[in-house]
Amino acid sequence: MTDPLALFPLALAAGSGRIGAAGADDFDAPQLVAAGLTLLQRSAPLVRALSGKRAAILLPTSPQFLIALAASEGRGAVLVNPLASAVEVEYQCRDANVGAVFTTTSFALRVPAGMPVVLLDDAPRAARVVTPDRTQDVDLGSHHGLSIEGERDVRGRDEEAVIVYTSAMRGRPLGAVLTHANLLANARSTVVAVAQRPDDDVLALLPFSHLFALTVTCAAPLLTGARVRTMDRFNPVRAAELLADGVTEVVGVPAVFHAMLGAIERRGVDLHGSALRLCICGGAALPRDLQDRWADVTGVELRQGYGLTEAAPVCLFNRVDGPNARGTLGLPFPGVDVAIMEPAEYAISRTRRDDGAASPLPDGTPGEICVRGENVSPGYLANSAEGLPRRGDWLCTGDAGRRSADGTITFLGLLKPMFTRNGFNIYPRELERVIGELAGVREVEVSAVPEPTKENDIRVRLRGSVTEAAVRDWCESRLSAYKQPTIIEIDT
Repeated sequence: MTDPLALFPLALAAGSGRIGAAGADDFDAPQLVAAGLTLLQRSAPLVRALSGKRAAILLPTSPQFLIALAASEGRGAVLVNPLASAVEVEYQCRDANVGAVFTTTSFALRVPAGMPVVLLDDAPRAARVVTPDRTQDVDLGSHHGLSIEGERDVRGRDEEAVIVYTSAMRGRPLGAVLTHANLLANARSTVVAVAQRPDDDVLALLPFSHLFALTVTCAAPLLTGARVRTMDRFNPVRAAELLADGVTEVVGVPAVFHAMLGAIERRGVDLHGSALRLCICGGAALPRDLQDRWADVTGVELRQGYGLTEAAPVCLFNRVDGPNARGTLGLPFPGVDVAIMEPAEYAISRTRRDDGAASPLPDGTPGEICVRGENVSPGYLANSAEGLPRRGDWLCTGDAGRRSADGTITFLGLLKPMFTRNGFNIYPRELERVIGELAGVREVEVSAVPEPTKENDIRVRLRGSVTEAAVRDWCESRLSAYKQPTIIEIDT
């Protein structure tokens, strides 16, 4: 029989860590996973809704996320960004053949009409399953834990665990498949690279739908029995206060650290001598001046890492067992091979070629960052030719870099048609497609406008007989909050 710890949620439960909302009671991971499994056992309507289909999770960063992961067992769970619009939620549910969505009452307003939902507002005590023909209240309170035996280092299964939509280089996001093996490999590598300890107290600020958050601020700590404190909505002042209240590890994107640094300085929060030992930044290029200022003000190095959704996600990191090489992405993660190769073709106007050499370039030569390892996704749900290309078992990331003689990788920019905003990926072609569907729009071009605190703002230039207000209303109804344009220029 396959070891149960080859399944991602069960492996997290076996670590016996704790997770809770900041300022509220913690829950043991085994209790949360048991609640998810109990939900499946006690709700025939849910089982019927999921029969032959995938689940979706539309939740804020919270303990309930672990319940939803466990209740999705046996099928891939689509991780929907809590900032997604109703149109984006509908597209992902339809594209991935979703049978039910795990969510809360407030988020359920964005779920397609008639789609079965599981409301986790009162979990882990209870859940409510709502299908078109009935509503069922499920008592989960009698299950207080879960005892699982198995090999802690067993390889994860090569079956779908989660689906994350990304790589909208040609206009529509693709569902990247991550297996149990992918997620467990990267989580275990994280444990080694950050020297995760059972007494760690990790502050989770990013949505768990972002694999950087799920792997680094949830999975790795829980595997080692550590504590995770969640914030369902990022508040820089509250986060700064928590850093001085026993938190040992914090993870974020550059915009998050910029906001926290401002709050620390304004409030006079003194972190020197605090329990804080590890600060990790990823999701976007980290400005060197922010890295320097953070270390000066807090007394703790801000360590940069690098990854992408298709790699579950972390590939490079300035590990804690070595000096922090500021301004670099660090060294390859344990179990991950990283090489600099001749760039692949990313022109979206024609079929992409995959005829580049699969041999690493000499140190010091600019090229494309390519990765391979057990963390790398097997592919997408569909339209794989429109996603990131591969050369054999190497995944081409679409990011430019250079390797130094000591093995550290420096980020040199983007090769793929994309930019970042607050740590989230923005694909101009996706926004151009959506805005181009508005009546009266004839041409549209989307570009980045550099903005120091959030990497980039979004500029939209279009030709047509429309108003700025109409464009903004259209975008608000169809695009995630982080994809909303800052500047709209109209030429009739």
